[in-house]
Amino acid sequence: MSPEPDAVSPRTTTSARANTPYHVIDDTALIFEGGGMRAALTSAVVVTLIKCGLYFNWVAGVSAGASNTANYVSRDPVRARRCFVDFAADPQFGNLRTMLAGKGLFNAEYIYENTSLPHQALPFDWDTFSRSSTRIRIPAFDAESGDLKVWTENDFPTMQDLMVRVRASSTMPVIMPPTHIDGRTYVDGALGPDGGIALSQARADGFERFFVVLTQERSYKKTPQRFSEFYRRYFRRHPAIAEALLTRWKRYNETREELFELEKQGKAYLFVPERMPIGNGERNLSKLAAVHRAGLSQSRRELPQWLEFLGAPTDH
Repeated sequence: MSPEPDAVSPRTTTSARANTPYHVIDDTALIFEGGGMRAALTSAVVVTLIKCGLYFNWVAGVSAGASNTANYVSRDPVRARRCFVDFAADPQFGNLRTMLAGKGLFNAEYIYENTSLPHQALPFDWDTFSRSSTRIRIPAFDAESGDLKVWTENDFPTMQDLMVRVRASSTMPVIMPPTHIDGRTYVDGALGPDGGIALSQARADGFERFFVVLTQERSYKKTPQRFSEFYRRYFRRHPAIAEALLTRWKRYNETREELFELEKQGKAYLFVPERMPIGNGERNLSKLAAVHRAGLSQSRRELPQWLEFLGAPTDH
């Protein structure tokens, strides 16, 4: 990815593309949690960040957060919303028929790869994305080794390379088929060490300040998976998946507790949904649109706090 010509110091400048001021943030990591269709709400954060010209130089996203990451870097607020609201009405989005056909309850290849092409349902602005100098981290779980694979901007020479990796990071076990890349098998990055929030990746790259977009309410606690024997049998050829699934609840809760502590120390800003009334598989368009509106409302109300934490000008 080549440097974006206007993404240079001074930190506050003007975008040649939109002719509007924007603020480049290079001392804070932007992290998007996953959560399937719960991203209908957090995609509103993407919309607000773009429209307010808040451009982070480092961004990571796991699972649905990987889609938010791609849309954020491509500076496309319209696609950010459509991915998690309007697109659910697409007849090829996925259902029991596609599940039985081996394509997944969410029709993964169609959703992440086919629709991004020009003149398709969700055309992706590859030109803007590929010109960006943003450092990107998209994790996925290696089904054979049990390790977390973290892709960077250097792994996306083409849009296809990007989208298949967004798909891999978003591949929910059981309801979506594994994604194969370069002879390896991958599933949802949420099975990694942080439980689905890329805090370790940000720290590994030297960050001590974090702007984290969560998809569950502050009081939420993940509980252990039921049906452990089912998962062990279903993934008998990939036992690392079963083990990671059955222990994820503990890692996820620990990461959130760590984030809450960082928030108290003033080292993290956490966007936490005031209310999350939908699950990760929601398809009802009116409910998805309602939670997106709620996300926009919360984002606008919190914007002054964002600007203060980020040291950005207040004239957004």
